[in-house]
Amino acid sequence: MSIGVPYRYQTTDRERPLIAAEDAETTNQLEALLTALSLATSRYQIEPDRTEPPAGDTVVVCGPKSAPIGADLLSRDPALAMTEDDGRSWIEQREDGTRIGSPSDEPTPQSADVAYVARHVIDNCVIVHIAGIHGIGSLGAAHYLRAHLADVFRQVGQRPMSLVVRATYDGLTITDSELAAGPYVW
Repeated sequence: MSIGVPYRYQTTDRERPLIAAEDAETTNQLEALLTALSLATSRYQIEPDRTEPPAGDTVVVCGPKSAPIGADLLSRDPALAMTEDDGRSWIEQREDGTRIGSPSDEPTPQSADVAYVARHVIDNCVIVHIAGIHGIGSLGAAHYLRAHLADVFRQVGQRPMSLVVRATYDGLTITDSELAAGPYVW
C-alpha cells in the first residue's frame, strides 16, 4: 500500500519542495500501522497539481488546498465536506450543515486539531483519504487509526465511509485522539 503526502513549496533563493514535519511523522505512523497489519508499504509525494492517486491501494494524506486530488476525493463524499469561511477551514456535515473547526483556530487557541478520514473504493482499489485542517490534524488521525482501526472496521466493514477525528498535541507529539463525528457509511 502506498502512502502519499504533499510537497510544500518554500521559496528562498530558489523554489524547493519540502515535506512538512507533521506530514513526515504521519507517514511514519501510517507505515507502522500498515506494517503491523502485514501490508507492504511504499511512499510517494503529492505534487501541487496532482489529480489522480497512484495505481493500487493507497493512503492519500492531502487537503483540498494542497492538490486537486484532495478536493476530488472530498467531492465524492456524500456525508462530509471541507469548507472555508472568512479564512478559516471547517469540516462540514452535508446533511445539516454542522461544522467542526480546529480548536487551534479559536480566539483562545488550544493545542488541538481535527481531521477528515475517509475510505473510498475506486476502480477496485482502496483509497484512504486523510485531511487535517492543519498538518498536525493528519498526524492525530494516524494516532486515532493506530488505536481504533479494529473498532472502526467492526462498525463499517469494507464499505466506503468517512469520519472526523479530534486530537490534542504537544509539539509534534499527539497526546490524545478521539472520534469527533461519524463514522458515516455511504
